[in-house]
Amino acid sequence: MAVVLMDQVAPSVARLLINRPHKRNAIDYDVREELTQALYQIKSDSSIRAVVLGGVEGVFSAGGDLDSMGGLDEAQARARMQHIHRLCFELANLPIPVVSAVEGFCAGAAVGMSLLGDYIVVGAGTKVIFPFMGLGLVPDWGAMLTLPRRVGVAKARELMTAGKVSSGEYCYEIGLADVNVGDGDIMTAAVTKASSMAELPQAAFARFKQRLNHPSATLKEELLREEDDQAVLLLGAEFEQGYSAALQKQTADFSNIKREVDNG
Repeated sequence: MAVVLMDQVAPSVARLLINRPHKRNAIDYDVREELTQALYQIKSDSSIRAVVLGGVEGVFSAGGDLDSMGGLDEAQARARMQHIHRLCFELANLPIPVVSAVEGFCAGAAVGMSLLGDYIVVGAGTKVIFPFMGLGLVPDWGAMLTLPRRVGVAKARELMTAGKVSSGEYCYEIGLADVNVGDGDIMTAAVTKASSMAELPQAAFARFKQRLNHPSATLKEELLREEDDQAVLLLGAEFEQGYSAALQKQTADFSNIKREVDNG
């Protein structure tokens, strides 16, 4: 049985669901591998313009599968982390919007995974926890970088050392989450957000995402990157569509302009 389910939940929107309900969708080697392969597939499919991440049966994920973490030697521990990092890299660098539907429990590795996407949707039933210190570990999945970027160093320190469950409302208040639907349907809200993001110009969004995720060290560097991006985009089909729509006082429709894909 597949431990990751993939479907098209809305036009141009793919959904990936972790499918290990007996383990509260805990992430093991097979989950990581299937997610990575699914991201390769999505990256090479120009018809997919946004992604929703979630878990089956109303649970995002209990985090890393503890049964797969014990009894490792150093070589095995490094191999495990390198496998995790391959997925982290593919998710963070996916050139299209990624929306995480954080239903129910979301712990450790799963929080890190959601932070690698672009938008996080929570609700009344969301419960987020960083259990690493209680296990004698440091946070992984890039969370030591991505969480402080969202909530600041002081709040990240608190979340990562307290070992306490944070509600969806609290996650929204501190900026860990982007959307709080309260008692509403988290998955529906995530799909709606992804569908909205799928309408954006794909080439422009891909460059925008890279610039946000990899900030320039100096203003000079940023201005050079800005020049490079605009020199390409001003000559592209998306700008032609947006410019024409603006002159006609209409809303641009980028849906028929397919993004370039990497089949390498």
